[in-house]
Amino acid sequence: MRWLVTGGAGYIGAHVVRVLSASGREPVVVDDLSTGRSEKVPGDVPLHRISVLDTAALSAVMRTERIDGVIHLAAKKSPGESITHPWLYYRENVDGMLSLLAAMREVGVRRLVYSSSAAVYGNQDRNPIEETFSLDPLSPYGETKVIGEWLARSSGVVDHLSWVSLRYFNVAGAAEPSLGDPGVTNLIPMVFEAIDAGRPPHIFGADYPTPDGTCIRDFVHVVDLARAHAAAAAFVEAQMGAEVLNVGRGRGASVQEVMGVIARVTGTALVPEVAARRPGDIEASVASVERIARVLNWRATHDLDDMVESAWGAWLARPTRGGE
Repeated sequence: MRWLVTGGAGYIGAHVVRVLSASGREPVVVDDLSTGRSEKVPGDVPLHRISVLDTAALSAVMRTERIDGVIHLAAKKSPGESITHPWLYYRENVDGMLSLLAAMREVGVRRLVYSSSAAVYGNQDRNPIEETFSLDPLSPYGETKVIGEWLARSSGVVDHLSWVSLRYFNVAGAAEPSLGDPGVTNLIPMVFEAIDAGRPPHIFGADYPTPDGTCIRDFVHVVDLARAHAAAAAFVEAQMGAEVLNVGRGRGASVQEVMGVIARVTGTALVPEVAARRPGDIEASVASVERIARVLNWRATHDLDDMVESAWGAWLARPTRGGE
């Protein structure tokens, strides 16, 4: 089957494309290259440089490439940035989803895997977080992901889509050095950037009601996440479905604990500085992963050491150290 991957030249998308190819599927990439890199797309994979806001261009690609399903990754993804630029996030994430669904409807593509986020949950009273918990996003980014799920559900009913929404927790690591996370808005690359700059990394808030006062997150290796997409693609190929699934390890690690792993892997004596809390940050977020294990027969296989080691190898291999 031929799968259109929006955002397939990005950090997560590049991994998804490779896992899809390895599974015997034929990926086709759509990416506006605003943050993605064309060199991350394998040479034998078609790459179309268009925006998901361009419905007509999406429809044309789906027709000419004979697309059977879509994995929709293209989106803006920083909760903090979304607080200061909410209109940008609503346009790119919500209007982009509407445009994609319109193109799918026009061409008759009936399979969808949607990239959602644990940001839809906000702060919950207990962990691990189950898919049935109420949704209370703390940022416009999280709100756009909730709306995207609503749109997938509604289109599933009206347009007879078979769809899966994957709620990612914190993604890290790399399959190989060339596929590392190029951004510095996530915790692990932010610490690497500080190491390169010779300055202490920041901990944003050490007064949370957690054992060491720092936020707790569920980190999942990007390779495991990519495998979850391939499993979701197989699911919607085989049946009509409407599923919302967490993607994580089901284990939490505090920011302070992650700093300790980074110090060990890099051989650096980290002495972090505590800064003020960031708007939109969640105090603790750990996935319940029983449903995805049952529905997709998927479980994460990499631990936090694997993530940090592979991310550090990718960071050291960057053409420009300390930022891009």
